[in-house]
Amino acid sequence: MIDPQQNISRRSMLKVGAAGLLGVLGGALLGQSSLFTKTAKAESKHDMHNKLQAQAHHGMSHGYDPGTDQSDALERAVKALTAFDYGKVSMRADGKTVRDYEMHAVELEVEIAKGVKFPGWAYNGTIPGPTLRCTEGDIVRVTFHNGSSHPHSIHFHGIHPTNMDGLEAVAPGESFVYEFEAKPAGMQVYHCHVQPFTRHIHKGLYGNFIIDPVVKRKPAKEFSMVMNGFDLDLDGENEVYTVNGYAFAYLSRPIKVKAGELVRIYISNMTEFDLINSFHLHANYFHYYATGADPEARPYFTDTIVQCQGERGLVEVVFPAPGKYMFHAHQSEFTELGWMGFFEVE
Repeated sequence: MIDPQQNISRRSMLKVGAAGLLGVLGGALLGQSSLFTKTAKAESKHDMHNKLQAQAHHGMSHGYDPGTDQSDALERAVKALTAFDYGKVSMRADGKTVRDYEMHAVELEVEIAKGVKFPGWAYNGTIPGPTLRCTEGDIVRVTFHNGSSHPHSIHFHGIHPTNMDGLEAVAPGESFVYEFEAKPAGMQVYHCHVQPFTRHIHKGLYGNFIIDPVVKRKPAKEFSMVMNGFDLDLDGENEVYTVNGYAFAYLSRPIKVKAGELVRIYISNMTEFDLINSFHLHANYFHYYATGADPEARPYFTDTIVQCQGERGLVEVVFPAPGKYMFHAHQSEFTELGWMGFFEVE
């Protein structure tokens, strides 16, 4: 029985619900002990929060010195903004464009903040995985190799045959080929669909999947962003929040754009253990196309959007004048723990 005097957090309530479900299932999932034990010796939450909050305060008050952080992980987060994987292109006999991709599930330790490591599961060695991109009507062929010690799969959002839905686990050391026609046009995501979902997704198996319309959108400076969180001690609460896998990446390396040019952001939320994540832009408004499937859709004009896990869309914005425009989650905790950056408009 719950003590009414006890301080109960929203995450505690989620855990109670999860515990009830596990009871109904007979505790079967708990037998997978390697998934539920603590796999990282993290600093205390208090120390971790203080460290990240100090970085945020320094970056906002004094300007974040890029020379203080030259990690490979930071550079990967910067490159992830514009790293679109179009696959290996060929033409089928019927004239259809075929795009071949190779995806590998691996286990590795990744740096998610300055000096902070996370024991992740990753597609092609990065969290999030590569941003796959194609055009509506293309034949997408993804050869998936499971190089990890756990069963995994790839579930693509969109329309495709059910036998390509990623519900069947691919055993360690095995491979599977996903092949389907890309549709509908818009912003999609992909992720592992093997239970327990909270572990397979949280550990890093997800990424953006962009299907461009046949009639091209207006030319723009384009970026890919995945919002996520990291639970370092696997207790069901995130200690670090990021975009593209590295805390304060774009505080350290502001995203450079030009005044007056159209900027398009393909943004998704793959954060586990929190019900929502958000994107807020300072000193400006943007147009938001939910999912982005219909280029003729009427956009939402705002400075803040909210997404649940798996939700995604297109942000289109024009910066009217030079300056540094902050962007961050509009949950203060997320902002202080890594989810904050700047557009540097020239």
